[in-house]
Order: sequence, then structure tokens, then C-alpha cells
Amino acid sequence: MPGIFEGLKVLDFCWVVIGPMTTRYFSDYGATVVRVESKHRPDVIRNGLPYAEGKAGINRSGYWANYNSGKMSMALNMADPRARGLAFELATTWADVVTENFTPGTIEKWGLGYDDISRLNPGVVMFSASMLGRGGPNDSQPGFGPVLTALAGHTHFTGWPDRVPVSPYGAYTDFLIPHMSMAAIIAALDHREATGKGQHLDLSQLEASLYFLAPAVLDYTTNDRVTSRQGNSDPLMAPHNAYPCTGDDRWCAIACADDTQWQALATLMSQPALASDPRFATLDARKANEDALDALMGAWTASQDANEVMRRCQEAGIAAGAVLDSRDLFSDPQLSHRGHFVFQDHPEMGRYASDGNCFTMSDATPEYRRAPLLGEHTHHVLSEILGMSPERITELQQDGVLE
Repeated sequence: MPGIFEGLKVLDFCWVVIGPMTTRYFSDYGATVVRVESKHRPDVIRNGLPYAEGKAGINRSGYWANYNSGKMSMALNMADPRARGLAFELATTWADVVTENFTPGTIEKWGLGYDDISRLNPGVVMFSASMLGRGGPNDSQPGFGPVLTALAGHTHFTGWPDRVPVSPYGAYTDFLIPHMSMAAIIAALDHREATGKGQHLDLSQLEASLYFLAPAVLDYTTNDRVTSRQGNSDPLMAPHNAYPCTGDDRWCAIACADDTQWQALATLMSQPALASDPRFATLDARKANEDALDALMGAWTASQDANEVMRRCQEAGIAAGAVLDSRDLFSDPQLSHRGHFVFQDHPEMGRYASDGNCFTMSDATPEYRRAPLLGEHTHHVLSEILGMSPERITELQQDGVLE
């Protein structure tokens, strides 16, 4: 089964991260994904760093390429009613799945809402993702991932107790939710296969992201306790932190889950007496003296290589991990063994790397293909999918509809 989604047709209006990440799973496994774009309002991450060779360009963003591998790009100026008509024709006569993650109401203004499409294509599955979901007093609130992490509460938990909140890296919720999105779309396709009926999936990124705060939400509802920032500490483990090692900005994270592991760590540090020291002998004592404990740990790791600290701790049964940077990831033996990074040749960027899938299937193999140039497949879609004549395509091109 080289392409488990072979024959599936996806009309993709998604942009930025959550939508493109979701639809890339389908393109990797054989679906035909037509990405609708426009140079008049390009996807914001087409201008997102890093650029290949540091040179800016709408087709040179590694960020964008990573989430759009294997898709076709069709350029449509959606301000023109003829462009909207072409999109509507694709949605009603060709697409099995239509995806979008605009502010609620945008796709409907174009005449491409689920009700409009499903009248002519009752089997269509439409996936809509938005910040807060459709309906309610705030459904039209715009924003990006860092805004959503604040609204969902993630930012409240990130940082140090005595400092201001720090937003998690990037569009954090966008990185989490595509796995849920993909599962929901597949479930709707299963339902369609059994009944012949499509449906509209309305995803609230806010609500989906709350699943990742379940312990803190439960702590409030059951104990009336509001959890706040704790830095790198953990209520049930100590030591639990990232400690400095030799080299420039090199660190190793170490976590002791119980007293037995702490005793093993004290021996590893050549300070076995620490295991019975009243300040550290029990979890409660270590938590009460965590600053002093972290100082001891940092003094021990500071003269050692991070990978060596990780190896020695792991051999002693203690959880530890060297803090890797981008250079380290490409030389990591585990990622190399799994073939995680996929290299493609691109007409503007040259050879570039993108993430492979984080899972493997015993009976299915992904097909990785490069990311498209903006509008690269417009002519193909119009001629091969919609059967449009070359003269008509030329006319639309000259009128600025296909850009």
C-alpha cells in the first residue's frame, strides 16, 4: 500500500501552519492536494525564515516548504469572481475534501461555504479550523499561534515563577493539533464511505489545545488550585532541571523520579553522602532545598560533555537528555536510523531538508516530493482537471485571475 490515500482529492485553502501540516499527511500518502494560493496575499510563512542561502523570496522559505511538500500550487486571485467560480467548480465537481483555516465567515463570503458546496457535492467533507471555533461572541477574533497559547493558558505556565510569562516556541498550538485534525478528517471519510454522506468539521484550536493542559485544569476543578509557572521544576521529581555542561550553550536535562534514582545519581557524582544528607534524602527535602540541589548538580555537570553526562546517567537508570541544537539533530544517530530528515531538490532553493513523518506504517510507505512554487500547477489543474482550453487559460492569465 504505497499510497493509502491514492485517489483522494483535496482542495486546500489552508495557510500558515495547522492546515498545511494537516493536509501534508494526505499528500505524503498518495492524495492529490491542490493548494490554492495568491501572490496578492501569499501565505505568511512563504515569507518566513529561514530562507535558502539567506536570500529572501516567496519560493525560498524552508519554513513553508517543510509543511507543503508534495502538494500542487494553484494561483487564484480570489478578489475576482471568476477565480471564485473556478474554486467553486473544483469544490463541487472534483474535491472529496475541502480544507480551510480562515477567520469564520471568510470562505462563505466567497460562496465556498459548506452549505453552498454540499448542495452540488453532498459527499464532500469540509474541514474548517479557526482560533475559537464557529459561533459565539468571539468567533471572528483573528490571531496567530502565540495569541492562542495565551488565550488557552499555555503561556501562563511557561517561564519562571518570579518573571513574566514566556510564550512557548512558535505557533505552539498549531504544531499540536494537526494530529487531531487528520484523525477527524479520516473519521469523516470513513463515515462517507459507509453512508455516502459528507459533513462539515468545525475545529476550535482553543478547545483542542486545552487537552494538553488536562492536569492543571483537573487540579483547579478538584482542588481549587491554580497552577502557575514553575520554571523547569516538577512537583514530583527532584532534581529536575537542565544543567550547564562544557562548550558554548551546552546543557543536559536530568530528572530523578524517586529516591532510588537519587541515590544512584549521588553515587555517580562521587558524592554518595548526598543520598543520606537530610537536605536531600527524601523528595520533600529535595523540593524544599531545590536551589541548593540545582547548584550542586550544575557544579558537577559544568566540567563534563553533555552527551557524556547523558550516557552516564542513563546507564545508571536515571532519565537524562543532552539539549540538542539544529546541528546536533542532523547528526543524531537515532534520527538518522529512522530516516527522519528528507532531502529534496527544489528549483529555487536547491537541496533542502524537511521533516519526514514521525510514524512508520508496516504496510504503507510515504512518497516525499518537493514543495511547489507559487502557482506552479495552475495550468495543469485548469487543463487536466477542469478540461479548460488553452485559449481560455491564456485569457484568464492576461486578466490577472490566475495570480
